[in-house]
Amino acid sequence: MHELAIKYGCNPHQKPARVYNKNGELPITLLNGTPSFINFADALNSWQLVKELSEATGLPAAASFKHVSPAGAAVGIPLNDTLRKAYRIEKEDLSPVAAAYARARGADRLSSFGDFVAISHKVDIDTATILKTEVSDGIIAPDYDDEALEILKSKKRGTYVIMKMDKAYTPVDIESRDIFGITIEQMRNNAIITKDSFNDIVTDNKTIPSEAIRDLIIATITLKYTQSNSVCFAYDGQVIGCGAGQQSRVHCTRLAADKADNWMLRQHPRVLSMQFKEGLKNPAKDNAIDLYLRDDITDAELKEWEALFDVVPQKLTALEKKQWIQSFEGVSFSSDAFFPFRDSIDRAAVSSVKYVAQPGGSVRDPEVIDACNTYGMAMCFTGLRLFHH
Repeated sequence: MHELAIKYGCNPHQKPARVYNKNGELPITLLNGTPSFINFADALNSWQLVKELSEATGLPAAASFKHVSPAGAAVGIPLNDTLRKAYRIEKEDLSPVAAAYARARGADRLSSFGDFVAISHKVDIDTATILKTEVSDGIIAPDYDDEALEILKSKKRGTYVIMKMDKAYTPVDIESRDIFGITIEQMRNNAIITKDSFNDIVTDNKTIPSEAIRDLIIATITLKYTQSNSVCFAYDGQVIGCGAGQQSRVHCTRLAADKADNWMLRQHPRVLSMQFKEGLKNPAKDNAIDLYLRDDITDAELKEWEALFDVVPQKLTALEKKQWIQSFEGVSFSSDAFFPFRDSIDRAAVSSVKYVAQPGGSVRDPEVIDACNTYGMAMCFTGLRLFHH
């Protein structure tokens, strides 16, 4: 297949639209559904992420994308009982591929509503069974088990988008884009991120354990395919908070840190023991938990929220939230460009960050290093800026 007509571009009035490969056949086989322009943008970005993440870690990888940025990304590490309950996974012995997607989807369930999924390995029955219950627009993967494919084809009344990616496909080195009738081009971002990317540790604390290196790899590769400015928090083999597309780096940090805090708080025993009304669907439960964790809930929202429960849960106090977040030790934090001020480090410390990666190169690097030393963090300079637009 050399090209494929698309119903319209980003918006219904943007016609005509198509996808094609200027250098040969498309490396994508469409197995089901009618993908949109945005579906293809999500698919092509998310595939690169999971392919690189799997190659860097040696584990199956998955990503949950929305509007060309990852809501979550993860590798296939088994889920403990707490995470299985928080992610609403009933099966105890998930396959590594399914565990990777459960983690990616669980990073930020509100943002992942209606996601586009990328899987680095063959999609199996466990993965398809999880996806069957989630609101999702489509998936890209190198292959599918026959039964898994049939499960996925039944989604969205048979319209679920399913793409098969040629794993051997390698793009040309130069990529281009037209903006306002003008073509700009560049060498594609072929930077390779490995454990050796984090060797230049510039803080007093020089110790970054292997699990934290893995999480820094996850966070940093995720940033490579996140709309900039961006920062990313990772823990236990998965993204737990990603702040994308903000003009100020500290705003990225606040956004990502708030998401990371919510990820931790969703595992609090009081959240896990919530008694929802019979028949309440997962998206409604996710929204209810989000309202529960918010401090700025209105009276009208409170009334609607209380109606969702058989037993209305007692709200967590600010102190209880702080203590619970501090019980998570060793969160990793990566930035796609240098920190211009120490404010991002100060905010990250509140969310249990212990390990930091950034390119370095700011005139205020000494001030940022001092901030890390104050909190006992280990920070490395990668020397690699990862802006993505």
